[in-house]
Amino acid sequence: MKRVYSIVLLLMLQSSLLFAADIHFTATVSKTEVSTTEQFEVTFAINGNGDRFTPPSFTGFLIVAGPNVSTSMSVINGNASSSMEYSYVLIAAKPGSYTIGPASIVVNGKQLSTKPINIKVVKGQAAPQNNNAAAPSQQQQSGPDTRVSMHKAGTDISKSLFIRADVDKKSVFLGEQITLTYKLYTRVAIVGSEPEKLPDLNGFYSQDIKNPDQNVHWRTEVYNGSKFNVANIKQTILFPEHSGDITLDPISFFFVVREAAGASDDDMFGQFFGSYNDVKYRIKSTPVVIHVKPLPLAGKPDGFGGAVGRFSISMGIDKKELKANEALNYKIKISGTGNLKLIKPLGTSFPADFEKYDPKIADTITENANGQSGSRTYTYLLIPRHQGNFTIDPVKFSYFNPTTGKYVSLPTKPFQIKVNKGLSENNVTAYSGADKQDVKLLNKDIRYIKRDDGNISKSGEGFYGSGLYYSLLVFGPLLFLGALAYGSWYERANSDMVKVKSRKASKIAAKHLASAQAQLSAKNSNAFYENVFKGLYGYLSDKLNIAAADLNREKIAAELKSRNLDEPLVNELLDTLDLCDMARYAPVSGISEQQIFDKAKNMINDIEDKI
Repeated sequence: MKRVYSIVLLLMLQSSLLFAADIHFTATVSKTEVSTTEQFEVTFAINGNGDRFTPPSFTGFLIVAGPNVSTSMSVINGNASSSMEYSYVLIAAKPGSYTIGPASIVVNGKQLSTKPINIKVVKGQAAPQNNNAAAPSQQQQSGPDTRVSMHKAGTDISKSLFIRADVDKKSVFLGEQITLTYKLYTRVAIVGSEPEKLPDLNGFYSQDIKNPDQNVHWRTEVYNGSKFNVANIKQTILFPEHSGDITLDPISFFFVVREAAGASDDDMFGQFFGSYNDVKYRIKSTPVVIHVKPLPLAGKPDGFGGAVGRFSISMGIDKKELKANEALNYKIKISGTGNLKLIKPLGTSFPADFEKYDPKIADTITENANGQSGSRTYTYLLIPRHQGNFTIDPVKFSYFNPTTGKYVSLPTKPFQIKVNKGLSENNVTAYSGADKQDVKLLNKDIRYIKRDDGNISKSGEGFYGSGLYYSLLVFGPLLFLGALAYGSWYERANSDMVKVKSRKASKIAAKHLASAQAQLSAKNSNAFYENVFKGLYGYLSDKLNIAAADLNREKIAAELKSRNLDEPLVNELLDTLDLCDMARYAPVSGISEQQIFDKAKNMINDIEDKI
C-alpha cells in the first residue's frame, strides 16, 4: 500500500512540473450568435490546477446555472495531466452586441486571464450554426474515458440528489407574505445543470429575490439523519391573491452527475485514475400546499386598502403659507414590512378650492429572505386657487397584522394652510379699488372706460322695426320652449349618476389608452402599463358601479358573469389586469406591448357591445 501512495505522489510531482511549463487558460462558448430566448454555455478551462478563480460580470446576460466545476486527471505513458473547467449556462436579456469580459485565475502565484468573447444577440430564434470554438471544451470535458447518457430506468438517485420547496409558513392570511426557497440537496458530484420548467406560481403575486452575487454558495446540512451539500436554486417572495388551498407547482431540473465506472469502492487507486460516466437525471421537487385564510370581517375598518403586514405612516407639507395659484407638495409615506407594492392608493380629501393632480409614487423597497420591506411615498401636487384659510383632513390608513390577527388603524393629523392673495386674474375683483395697472391683468375680461367722445352713436339705432327685430319676436318664445325642453331632458338624463358614469366609462378609458399609446411610442414601458391598468380599472369601476377601493378580481368576475359576458373574455380581462399590475413594479419579457394595447382596446369594445 505504501508503494501505491509513493507512485501517486511521484505522478503528482511530475504533473506539477509539466503544468508549470505550459499552462493555458482559455474561454469558449457554445454559440457566438444566440436569440433572446436561447440558452448557451460559456466555459473557462485550464490545463492545470489553479485557485482564486474570478468570473466576469456577464453584463447583459442572466445566469441560468453555474458555475459548474469539473476536474479531470489522466495518465498517458507514465505522464500525468489534469484540467479544470468552470462553466455557466447563460441567457440574453435583450438583443444587441455584448462582450463577455475576461476571467482570471491564479496559478503558482501568477494571475492568468482569458480573452474577451463577443456575443451577438438577435430577437427571436437565432440561425443554427457550427461553432468550432466550443469543440475543445466539449472534448476536454468528456475526455477519452467518459460517456454522457440518460439514467437507466429504475436507478434510484432520489436519496442522494433532490430539490425541496421550503416555505417559512404554510398557513397564512390573504395578502400575507411568504418566503419560498427551492433548495438543492446532493451527495454526488454535479458537473452540469439545466432548468426544465420553472413554477408558474398561479394564485400568488410573486417577486424574485435578486442576489447580486451570482456564484452558487454551498453549505452543509443534516436532513433526515444524513449530511448533504445544500445550495439555494431560487428564492421568491409570494403574496396569495385569494383564499383557499393553493398548490405551489414543482420546479424541475436536469442534472449531469459524474459517476465512477469500472472501479470498486475499496479500490482507491482505481477511483483516482479510473474512468467515469456522466449521467443525466431529471429532478423534480414535491408540490407544496399553502392554506390561505380570508381576512376577518370583524373589526375591518372603513376604507381598508388591503395592507397586510406591519406598517407606519407619516405625512408632511413643504409649506403652510403660500399665495393663490402657487404649488404645494403634500407627501404621505408608508413604511414597514409586508405587501407594500399591493397597497391601494389612500383615500385623500382636499378642499374644493384646491386643484389636485394624481400622486407621484416613489418606492424604496428591498426583497430578501426576510420578505419585502421599505417604504412607499405618495406625493400630491396641490394648487389653491383662492385666498383663505383651509384644512387638509387627516388620512385614514389601516392595515391587518397577521401576527396578532387584528386590524390596526393609525392616527394622522390635519394640516392648516393659509392662502394669501395672489397676482392671478382670478383673485382680482372689479370693486377691489384696483388702479389701471391692476386692471391690465384683467383686460381680457374688463375693458377700460372709453373717454373719446368724438364718435358716439345711439345704441340700437336702426334695429327697431327691422326684420331681425320681428324675427326675434316670433322665434324668441320658440327658442325659449326648446331650451326649456332640452334642460328638462338633460336633467333627467344626468340625474342618475350611476348611468352617467357607466355611459361615460368608455370615454374616460379612451383617454388613458391614448396616453398609453403615446408611452408605447416613446418606449416607456412602466408608464405604458400604468396607463393601461388605470384605463381598464377605471372603466370597470365606472361601468360596474363599484368603488375603486372595493374593486377586486372576485367582484369583477362576478359582476361581468352576471351580465352574461363570456367566461373566456372575463378570464382574458383578469389576466391582462394581473399582467399590467405586475409590469408596473417588475419588468416582464417576451410579451408584445402592442398586443397588450390592442387587447385592452378590444376588450372594452366587447364589453360595451354586450352590456
